[in-house]
Amino acid sequence: MFANNSIPCRKSFTSTLLSLAREDKDIIAVTSDASGSVTLNDYAKELPGQFIEVGIAEQNAVGIAAGLASAGKKVFVCGPACFYVARSLEQVKVDMAYSKMPVKILGVSGGVSYGALGSTHHSLHDIAALRTFPGMQVVLPSDVRQTKKLVEQLINYDYPVYVRVGRNAVPDVYQDENFEFKIGKANTILEGNDITLIGTGETVFHCYQAALKLKKDGVNARVIDMHTLKPVDEEVILKAAKETGKIITVEEHSIFGGLGAIVTEITSQIYPVPVKILGIPDENAIHAKPLEIFHHYGIDHEGIYKSSLELLRNNMNRSSVFENEASSI
Repeated sequence: MFANNSIPCRKSFTSTLLSLAREDKDIIAVTSDASGSVTLNDYAKELPGQFIEVGIAEQNAVGIAAGLASAGKKVFVCGPACFYVARSLEQVKVDMAYSKMPVKILGVSGGVSYGALGSTHHSLHDIAALRTFPGMQVVLPSDVRQTKKLVEQLINYDYPVYVRVGRNAVPDVYQDENFEFKIGKANTILEGNDITLIGTGETVFHCYQAALKLKKDGVNARVIDMHTLKPVDEEVILKAAKETGKIITVEEHSIFGGLGAIVTEITSQIYPVPVKILGIPDENAIHAKPLEIFHHYGIDHEGIYKSSLELLRNNMNRSSVFENEASSI
């Protein structure tokens, strides 16, 4: 199902945006980093009348974008995730979410994608912060094809949206365009009834690889691509809880307030099951390349595989204890 790809999701996003903007003069790109991480150079050269570069001024970028959106423009703000969900958080909260302006933010180099630049450039709080803003939506596409479909849906989408992607190229999750994608509707990419692995963004690939390894051990893992974290697909989460009884969530984010928190908030109130949250613990992430950081914190396929076996063993042990206690009554 997976294939290698040399194109980052950020490039898929901006290339698709440029293609659509050629046909729609109301599409405007606003950025603070066109020639750096965002890959908007071609857009700026071809459509200078639909492009605004504000320099290192993310707060201004969001304010300008909201003003343009209030005048009916379809505005996309593009820049480093770490700055747009920290430095300009007040503008995102007030100018976008509170004012109900359908601005779309492309947060590039989300999670630990900046690698060795360290904690100042990591974005491990963005999901937790933005999902608390009423009306704000949060999407993490897993590969370039899904990113393309996402941009196409965002053009006339009536809500403020934060899209988080990494900096580097990622493997394809979807081999061709023949798959359904809808904001707010998760994709089940592998069926299984022994355990559920829920990933978002770049971790989806690792969940699938872990599932393939588990299958060799006779474990059938369900793999869910939870690309939209708000509005989240509660139905697919509860279905997985009921049918598999065990869930592991995997995210390139703090263990607080992200995907794991979302899943446990839903299951604990309706259908409680054991949930293991894999992410970045309560510490400044180590200085290393992104995949090295993934491995260190057990959010790569090897770590997910090990955590899955551990959760399965623990669940079996608990079941044995309960059966022994019941037989002795």
